[in-house]
Amino acid sequence: MRQATDHCLAPARAGGGSPAGRGYTRLFPELPALAIEPEMMRAIGRAGGLSDATDGSSRDACTIAAGRPVFGQYLAHDLTADRSPLTHHDDADLLSNARCPRLDLELLYGEGPVGNPYLYSRDDPTRLLLGRTEHGRDDDLPRNHEGIALAGDPRQDVHVLINQTHVAMIRAHNRLADRLRADGVPDIELFDAARQELTWHYQHVMLHDYLPETIGAQRAARLLEQGPRFFRPQDAVAIPLEFADAAYRFGHGQMRDSYRLRPGGPALKLIPDLIGFRSMPADQVVHWPMLLDVPGQPLAQRARAIDGCLPNSLMHLPAAVTGALDDEDQASLAFRDLVRGTATGLPSGEAIARHIGEEPLSAEEAGLAALGWPGETPLWFYVLREAAAREAGERLGPVGSLIVGEVLLGVLDADPWSQRSADPAWRPSLPSREPGRFMLTDLLAPAPV
Repeated sequence: MRQATDHCLAPARAGGGSPAGRGYTRLFPELPALAIEPEMMRAIGRAGGLSDATDGSSRDACTIAAGRPVFGQYLAHDLTADRSPLTHHDDADLLSNARCPRLDLELLYGEGPVGNPYLYSRDDPTRLLLGRTEHGRDDDLPRNHEGIALAGDPRQDVHVLINQTHVAMIRAHNRLADRLRADGVPDIELFDAARQELTWHYQHVMLHDYLPETIGAQRAARLLEQGPRFFRPQDAVAIPLEFADAAYRFGHGQMRDSYRLRPGGPALKLIPDLIGFRSMPADQVVHWPMLLDVPGQPLAQRARAIDGCLPNSLMHLPAAVTGALDDEDQASLAFRDLVRGTATGLPSGEAIARHIGEEPLSAEEAGLAALGWPGETPLWFYVLREAAAREAGERLGPVGSLIVGEVLLGVLDADPWSQRSADPAWRPSLPSREPGRFMLTDLLAPAPV
């Protein structure tokens, strides 16, 4: 199971070498790496340390539904999907950009009906396949005879929540394919048309729902109007390490320790109860109003507030996820996140705050003064503590917002096939519950027709 585990739970990359040569770059190359003592990283990140929410001191967010961080993980998987140079575009003049990170649903479509026919219906290759639970309902990913999920990215089966998000996206594609066929789109054009429509709906949700909830509506509106200040790739796009190994890992702090997946159902721990890489149990199929706020339904469960702490399930990763460990602190995802940032030489959060013209957190706000640390704060932990100090844990603060917002928007704007680049006037065509506002809930949990 270990080889297929979520990239967010994988061991830290070793230091050294050129990050840009491995598809990564630096957003702030002029800033020095933070030097922090290994024992201080352990004091922050180990089980029982500063990042451990096991004592129950953390709280739920007020505004963020529990399913939103899962969609954030889905975005992360898409952004880091293994790119093929001929994935759904074969214009020779554009191949130099073909391996760039994109938010284009490659993790859903793979290499299309010709390249990955096992993802598609044999009788109607415009439709993606679904798998069945033991009750005979199409509520799982398709699987081979050994139970291995068939998906464009094996990480889509890492846990039940991401599996069910992927299932919802398959349904959305099939819904669009059926509608376009009914509208008279020729069969030879149908798959590409449905793929483009779903990709643009997904990008729209990211920009106009997920991003404002994550960085704040005013910051998002300003970013969409003015564009990024710092992340402006000129050639092939590479993901900044400040994003990949620190800021975008804020979602770890939003994950709950346990989830109820259906009304009246039991509370199931994220790990081990909801671990993936197995056929979907019928009683773990997600009832989306439990995870996303649906008008007319009770409020969904909340995500955890972003406060610098991780839930018990992520502070005590099992051997099925980590493999055998020589260092028991490596079972903590918080410690792993800190090690990643140090191994890649990231600057402190305070250094970035000063560089972008923001007031850095005080030592008391950052929280490390309580441990006797006189220095500055690792970027990953700073982003979490900044959200708590400046935004009451409901969304990212100035440093986290800038890094996350600029990279997500910059990736879209660098993609010539994205909705913003190819057709800025396009608007969603799928039904929405609120006129003129197509939201994440409309994408994953559409209203019954």
